[in-house]
Amino acid sequence: MFHCRLIPPRPDFAFTLTDAEKALMKQHSDYLRGKLGEGGVILFGPVADPVGPWGLGIVRADDEAAVRELTEADPAVRSGLGFRYEILPMMTAVM
Repeated sequence: MFHCRLIPPRPDFAFTLTDAEKALMKQHSDYLRGKLGEGGVILFGPVADPVGPWGLGIVRADDEAAVRELTEADPAVRSGLGFRYEILPMMTAVM
């Protein structure tokens, strides 16, 4: 299991979205929602961090390379607007 943190291009991103960014976030959500059905993505959604919201994903994969392949194909990352993922392996997961 891996913890994936999507870091937006600016701390106030969730509060200052342009129309183009709203459309991009819909593509991002649609992409991850599609991955839910494949079994790798366990959950995803925004986190209300007081410093600035960010996206959380919990992913089941054999290795970090598989998680990187998934995150690098995310429309948010591919947009070139400065989104990036931090990926951390979970030591254990209780489900």
